[in-house]
Amino acid sequence: MKEILDAEIFVGHDQLDLEITKAGCADSIADVLLLAKAGMLLLTGLTNPNVIQTAYTLGIAAIIIVRGKRPPLETIQLAEDLQIPLLSTKYILFETAGRLYSKGIVGNILKVE
Repeated sequence: MKEILDAEIFVGHDQLDLEITKAGCADSIADVLLLAKAGMLLLTGLTNPNVIQTAYTLGIAAIIIVRGKRPPLETIQLAEDLQIPLLSTKYILFETAGRLYSKGIVGNILKVE
């Protein structure tokens, strides 16, 4: 994923071999809580520590921040403490999802019921 997205790694240099097959997108904690499943990759524009804590609680495998946003130091530190890989890409959310989908990463869910 690092190469596909030309991503910067903030946390998880030692977890680059992590196998992830599903992803989801959300720009609000409420949507993350509603749609997330353990083991998925989260694509988001959120950069605050709450996204890390939520990911940890839900068992999200890794987080990629989109649109070139950079997380604050407290977010990076929490991701490190909780061992959640945290990356950032300059691609917009749509392009990020498309690039990953073209490489076999599928959606976490297809539609809400």
